[in-house]
Amino acid sequence: MTPRPDPPGRRRHRPDGRPSGPGPGRPPGAHEPAPPEEAAPSEGSVPPGPPGGASPERTGSWRAGLSLEQLRRAAGAGPRREGRAAAAPVRALRLATLILAVALAYYGAGRLGLLRQVVIEGATVTPLWLPSGVALAALFTFGPRIAPGIALGMLAVTSTISPVTAFSVLTAVGNTLAPLTSWYLLRLVGFRPSLERLRDGLALVFLGALGGMTVSAAAGTGTLLATGKISPVDVWPVWAAWWAGDALGVLVVVPLLVVLVRPRLPRDALGRTELLGLLAVTGTLTSVAIYSPLDLLFLAFPLLIWAALRFELTGSAPAALIVAVLAVTAAVDEEGPFAGRGVGSVMLNLQAFNVSVALTGLLLSSLMTERRHIRERIEDACQELAEVVDTLAPGAAGRRAGRAEEEPGPEGDEGRGRTGAGWGAG
Repeated sequence: MTPRPDPPGRRRHRPDGRPSGPGPGRPPGAHEPAPPEEAAPSEGSVPPGPPGGASPERTGSWRAGLSLEQLRRAAGAGPRREGRAAAAPVRALRLATLILAVALAYYGAGRLGLLRQVVIEGATVTPLWLPSGVALAALFTFGPRIAPGIALGMLAVTSTISPVTAFSVLTAVGNTLAPLTSWYLLRLVGFRPSLERLRDGLALVFLGALGGMTVSAAAGTGTLLATGKISPVDVWPVWAAWWAGDALGVLVVVPLLVVLVRPRLPRDALGRTELLGLLAVTGTLTSVAIYSPLDLLFLAFPLLIWAALRFELTGSAPAALIVAVLAVTAAVDEEGPFAGRGVGSVMLNLQAFNVSVALTGLLLSSLMTERRHIRERIEDACQELAEVVDTLAPGAAGRRAGRAEEEPGPEGDEGRGRTGAGWGAG
């Protein structure tokens, strides 16, 4: 029998006495819970939660117009603003301390660089300007916010030579813009200060040293020309000497600071002894080659290559610094292969030799480090593959390794006992 529909206004009741159908003025489905936006809470009842079971703090204005998170944020806005206001002087003090520290470091490196000077066409130039490397390393460590420290350091160095004038300020600005230019160019190519890739070594050489330092050389030479200390015909020799000294400072100092910040010393005592002995032999043999009546400067390169292959940047950076300092000392004193030559010829030979030394050590060590990282990644991949194989077929990897030990390869026992394995791993 077909059930008769209820007349309008009449509701059917379930056994428990609750209405099961819509009554007058109620829309269909009113027996279902209303959404939180429409349901009104009754006294003593628990208010319904937000849709989807989300937390009230994360649902926004689902009930009263403001979430608990917004209320907490509004309540804590005042203390947070006060905390930021209180932290501002602390940040300013830290920045001032960093700027002062960079200025002191720049000044100290500048005083060391001024110990050896040469006079070219009436202009005093340093063959090895260490502050350029210090400035670039500081920019990569603390960012461009410490650039005022570079300018202050340069002004302090200049004040020890002559009174500070407007031209001294221009020179300081040029010496500040040069490392900033190098820093910007290196960041464009994704340079990593750790110098663990060959591309990082190439970028430091061609962008950081040879490229960016043209700015300081141009500013310094232009200042000397404007003050009348050099004539227009002497601009090129002075610019070349200035540029080479600043570039050499980057090539020598930056790798050394990387080694000091992230030392990778040999773990065993024998390796550390070998490293110290190698550096001592490098200094001794370079001194003998420089002050010999014969041209024996090439003897420094085998030791530099040995240091780069054996200890990577940890060995090549100090070795390059030792060779460069000894060569600059001999050139300034006009001794050894630099005796009896004109200033232009001495500076040309000196800078060509020092740049070759820095390039050899830096690029070769970067290449060896990159090779080591590739080998480590291959070993990790092989280890992960062996674990997967052992998971899929338990014991297969062990049985395969046992057969490899029992059956030597075509090289026999000599193939499993190579003494040169691991050369250059540091």
